[in-house]
Amino acid sequence: MEPLKRVLGILQSYVWLAIGATVSVMLLTAANAVTPQLFRRGIDQGITPQNLQVVLVTGALMVGVAIARGLFNFGQSYWAEAISQSVAYELRGQVFRKIETLSFSYHDQAQTSQLLTRITSDIEQIRTFVGTSLIQVISSLLTLVTIATILLIMNWRLALVTLAVVPLAGVLLFRFFSQNQPLFGQVQERLGDLNEVLRENLLGVRVVKAFVREPVELRRYTQMNSSLVAVYLKTLSAIRNTFPFIFLLSNLITLAVVGYGGSQVIEGTFTIGELVAFNAYLLFILQPVLLIGFAAPVIAQAAASAERVYEIVDAPVEIQNRPNAVPFEGCGGRITFEDVWFRYPGATTPALQGVSFETKPNELIAILGMTGSGKSTVVNLLQRFYDVTQGAVRIDGRDVRDFDLESLRSRIGIVFQETTLFSGTLRDNIAYARPDAALEDVIEVAKTAHIHDFIESLPEGYDTIVGERGVGLSGGQKQRIAIARTLLTHYHILILDDSTSAVDAETAAQIQTDLDKLMQERTCSAFVIAQRISTIQSADRILLIDKGKLAAQGTHEQLMKTSSLYGAILESQMKQPAAALAE
Repeated sequence: MEPLKRVLGILQSYVWLAIGATVSVMLLTAANAVTPQLFRRGIDQGITPQNLQVVLVTGALMVGVAIARGLFNFGQSYWAEAISQSVAYELRGQVFRKIETLSFSYHDQAQTSQLLTRITSDIEQIRTFVGTSLIQVISSLLTLVTIATILLIMNWRLALVTLAVVPLAGVLLFRFFSQNQPLFGQVQERLGDLNEVLRENLLGVRVVKAFVREPVELRRYTQMNSSLVAVYLKTLSAIRNTFPFIFLLSNLITLAVVGYGGSQVIEGTFTIGELVAFNAYLLFILQPVLLIGFAAPVIAQAAASAERVYEIVDAPVEIQNRPNAVPFEGCGGRITFEDVWFRYPGATTPALQGVSFETKPNELIAILGMTGSGKSTVVNLLQRFYDVTQGAVRIDGRDVRDFDLESLRSRIGIVFQETTLFSGTLRDNIAYARPDAALEDVIEVAKTAHIHDFIESLPEGYDTIVGERGVGLSGGQKQRIAIARTLLTHYHILILDDSTSAVDAETAAQIQTDLDKLMQERTCSAFVIAQRISTIQSADRILLIDKGKLAAQGTHEQLMKTSSLYGAILESQMKQPAAALAE
């Protein structure tokens, strides 16, 4: 239950809301406690002696108490809902802030669907607990103490019979909690798995239809859905095995009170009004027990959800600023890899093995290699998306781990291999890193990326709304928008990670020419990662990566003479166009 204690700790920030809810609960409990006494007064002092005035006054008082109960109940519901929404707001903020700060290594292993489930469904479970079940439990406990005191004062023997239901129900509820807590965690896990299948199909709907895999995906979703229902049925079975016994106890206690209390009325030691009042109080005793019982599954679900939420909040952030980190302001252009080894978390083999090289100022470095050779890993280490396993990456002699993260990444412009656009306008996407950029600056980088003419041809121009992930744009158009977005940043070092792979060869050559000129003017160092040798022939130096090792380095001409691997890659790429023409 420790995660739930942390959730309740959030209430310290909303003291006045908690006070409002507590006062409403106390007033409602008092109004409920007064009602049976009015029944007793009306019967013993009004109906039995046939005193109409007492009956009328008692009736008026009961109407007033009923109105008060309605007001207090509304106040309790209002303040409880306000508290629950505030707690959910805080938790969503905590989780999202943590997700934004977690390192790439965490996101490499975490399922997106599980993260979405935790920030939506799990937090909603917690909100329901705070807004409903928590108030129910507090109100029930307060009612139990209040009513138990009144019953003991009225008739302690009969009260002991009545209160016997409380410890018995407590034992059953404790057994329910201890045996079924993991089960409610499984419900959220299965829900996350179901959401993962749904997410994959929403993102890959074109692939599903192209390969006519609708029946297969439907079966997969049905299987996950059935698994979720099976776990739900287990929770219902657990509830079924507990709550009928609580209901049976309540009925037996009612029977005992009527029988024992009725005999006392016959003997004259107990009035009819007192028995009616006592029986009414019996309902106030049984109702809290039942409410706590009904709240038990919600509390168990909330406890499991809170644990899942705090797994994200407590996740360690591997990439952080070192003490006394310095800002990355100037760049001389000397970037050094010193015997760099790196292995991705969870991997069994290293992605880089003893890579060493040093760039010169204003040098254009091309990184070439087969798929999976470790090309992108090199630049990922430069921006500290990951930290080296062994060795060091330096800029102008200083370890990148000594720089302030924000300043380091803000001065390194990168165009990723996979393009991600956000919902909003084309101008918003280009100016993502500089929202205050003037339209003239946006247009300038769009021209460099050869996307300006296309944008101008659209009816809304730069104010055109693009869908999630840039749906409605071709792969090449999205890549060019991504290039423009990066060019608008205040970068010293520019990284292009296969950034023109989706662009036709002629446009790619034009973009590369403009970028070469721009890199000479604005950068201290630039890296180009490419699959096609044709796009990197003009580089000052080419780093050839093979299976995580630096196999060779030099200019295009030098590698043609000295590297058989480089020659093999060039030969394979020359054969592909020839084969295409032959077809």
